[in-house]
Amino acid sequence: MRIAVFGANGPTGRHLTGQALAAGHEVVAVTRRADSLPMRPGLAVAVADATDPAAVDAAIGGTDAVLSALGARFSKETVTTYSAGATAITGAMARHGITRLLAVSSSIADPNWRPTGAHFFNHVLDPLVNRRLGRTLHEDMRRMETVIRRTDLDWTLVRPSGLFEHPVVTGYRTAENSADGVFTARADLAASMLHELEERRYVRTAMGVITTAVKPSIAKLIWNEGVKKK
Repeated sequence: MRIAVFGANGPTGRHLTGQALAAGHEVVAVTRRADSLPMRPGLAVAVADATDPAAVDAAIGGTDAVLSALGARFSKETVTTYSAGATAITGAMARHGITRLLAVSSSIADPNWRPTGAHFFNHVLDPLVNRRLGRTLHEDMRRMETVIRRTDLDWTLVRPSGLFEHPVVTGYRTAENSADGVFTARADLAASMLHELEERRYVRTAMGVITTAVKPSIAKLIWNEGVKKK
């Protein structure tokens, strides 16, 4: 299968690209920087801003499916990356007759998501980090989901919980809407997307993904995903 990966040079996109190539897929890595990814057999790089309809249209021609791992940083200002990217991508897919789309969102987009037994997360981290510091980012994720839901595409909204780095795929679990857990390794997120691409279990609905085999240190997670990235 020939797959377009948006956000291919981001932390999740790199896992997606590497795993897709290892599985024998051809990958069109869509990125704003041509030199951001090392060339490998089966990999083509398309330079495009995901919010530019004309550039997106040119990038996805000839592909069979689109996987979006677009990301943005927390900001006090209005975030539009997700919704503008979804508008450009879904419009281009409709024009090219490409029907399969998987787009990374977040468990936060499910208003009923509250991980079982995670008292500190539910009452301290989630209100402070997700609902306050990440408010504008998650508002745009919800707008992205609305854009995608309104299309006739075979879409899957992929909702991980707190993302962290782990070098290899481990044990993970998926569930409709959101999964009952606090953390998701990016390697597992990528693996779940590629599995769903083939299995089509969550077409036109949301798929929650959580990692079950490993758990990150909270302090290390905050440092790597918050402080260190600034």
